[in-house]
Amino acid sequence: MDFVRDNADLFLDAFLTTLGLSLLAGLLALVLGTLLAAMRVSPIPPLRGLATFYVETFRNTPLTVVFFFIIFGLPQIDFVIGFFPGAVLSVGLYTAAFVCEAVRSGVNAVSGGQAEAARALGLTFGQALREVVLPQAFRTVVPPLGNVLIAMVKNTSIAAGFSVSDLSSLLPRLVNADAGDLTLVLVGVVVGYMVITLPSALAVNQIERRVAILR
Repeated sequence: MDFVRDNADLFLDAFLTTLGLSLLAGLLALVLGTLLAAMRVSPIPPLRGLATFYVETFRNTPLTVVFFFIIFGLPQIDFVIGFFPGAVLSVGLYTAAFVCEAVRSGVNAVSGGQAEAARALGLTFGQALREVVLPQAFRTVVPPLGNVLIAMVKNTSIAAGFSVSDLSSLLPRLVNADAGDLTLVLVGVVVGYMVITLPSALAVNQIERRVAILR
């Protein structure tokens, strides 16, 4: 336990880094993923094609490759970005593709009559989507969307390989300092991730119950 107390600051800093990375990347993924879903159901073919290209590209590309492109590839065209912002972009852009598909499935689950009624009232496609379709779609996709975001938290561990001092980066650092305390380090890292993911899972369950009543 002395080893844990002596390194408590390192654990706290790493936890806060992982938490910040998860929150920022999750926000980016939600906003961009929703926009991509709107593009994928748009009546404008170029928008549908662009969104489809984005989703298929990122869904079929390993996250590690995305990290390499953002952090090491962009500087080759004189676009230099720091390790932490690069990690936020990498995780957020990657996760947005999965958020898009989750939201799009919710949009497709909304009765077509809802959109037709909105158009009959004179709403544009964008207004109908924002005011009528998306609110219902989000109620439908709370569980899968929650799963996507929880998986995203675990995916942030890849940032440790790109000089981001998150929870996963503690493993080699502290084990190299004292290999005899490997179990404590592992438990500490696991607990750190669970402090983020378990409340997230509980929040998703609560939201799912509330929107079920609204439906």
